[in-house]
Amino acid sequence: AKRMNSVAVLLLLVAPAITVCHAISLSRIKAVGGGLPVVPPGNFNLFDPDSDGKLQGTGILQERLQQANNYLPPSAAAADIPTDLLECQAFLEHLDENIPLNTVKPSAPVDATMLARSRLISEDAPGDIQHVILKLPEGFHYVEGQSLSVIPDLNDGVKQKPRLYSIASTRYGDALDGTTVSLCVRRAEYYDPVTGLADPAKKGVCSNWLCDMSAGTTVKVAGPVGKTMLLPKDPTTDIILVATGTGIAPFRSFLHRLFMENTVARHMFQGNAWLILGVPTTGGLLYPQEFQAMQQQAQPGQLLIDYAISREMTNRDGGKMYVQHVLQEKAGELWAKLENGAQIYFCGLKGMLPGILETLEKVAQERGVDWDSKLKELKANGQW
Repeated sequence: AKRMNSVAVLLLLVAPAITVCHAISLSRIKAVGGGLPVVPPGNFNLFDPDSDGKLQGTGILQERLQQANNYLPPSAAAADIPTDLLECQAFLEHLDENIPLNTVKPSAPVDATMLARSRLISEDAPGDIQHVILKLPEGFHYVEGQSLSVIPDLNDGVKQKPRLYSIASTRYGDALDGTTVSLCVRRAEYYDPVTGLADPAKKGVCSNWLCDMSAGTTVKVAGPVGKTMLLPKDPTTDIILVATGTGIAPFRSFLHRLFMENTVARHMFQGNAWLILGVPTTGGLLYPQEFQAMQQQAQPGQLLIDYAISREMTNRDGGKMYVQHVLQEKAGELWAKLENGAQIYFCGLKGMLPGILETLEKVAQERGVDWDSKLKELKANGQW
């Protein structure tokens, strides 16, 4: 009786192990001692990974055991890895986990260096807008949607206040080495309403300083600033970007990240982007060649671009075309995107927002929706 009990206990201990193994015939188990450790090490009589496991007859295990440290994976396996994944930029992706914010205070700015600048608009376009590239000191980083503080130094002994400029480049910068930042700067000028001439005494201090600067000039900077106008964390979320003039800056950084740079963010993005840019003339369009290249890189229909060229285009009522009129004329698409969770961004002169809000209120009323409540809902959801 004692022996029978011992056998029963032994079987109870062994049985659970058998149920979780591969399908092995009882005859094989019996032949090697009922599953007890009587099989010599290195013997595959009980379980052969090559025939019973997932190696599927490849013989890789035996080859690896025989060659030990000299074993090399088949060359075909390395050749099957897509080249673009090997070249993908990722050395600044960790910034998403800890967004840099005010790492350099305006009271103790650091030195950047002007690398280059160029005029962005044609000579017949009104005003002057420059693309400015600065070399940042080591360790100064930012993410898309943030701003940079610039403290001008006119060498006149007057201490200037910092001016904020939206950053127009991705965290990797236009040089893709993570050490530069790009700004889109409009030269601020005041024109006398009587003479029609610019009054130098009333020109913008910082913007003119940047737009006239020579390469190699030292620029005091601080920041970065801003943590609200960032790209969605969900790569399937649609984004709607509404800009006027130099308000295009943060959206250039967004679209470069999503459609141009070889980063994880670009490969993961499965949503759609819709850019609406307002400018006075065709010659005043900012970065049009870049946006055209982005559309070619994107999936069909993934990047939509609408221009509102106020002095050359008319709205449905015959007046000048502004960004709010584009939203009004495409109210159906706009509302559907917002209802599906799209995030909408605005950047530009404050004067554009009242017209946009009025248009969106009309769109909501046409659908029997209270706009004030809807706006609170969008803000609460992080869509606005």
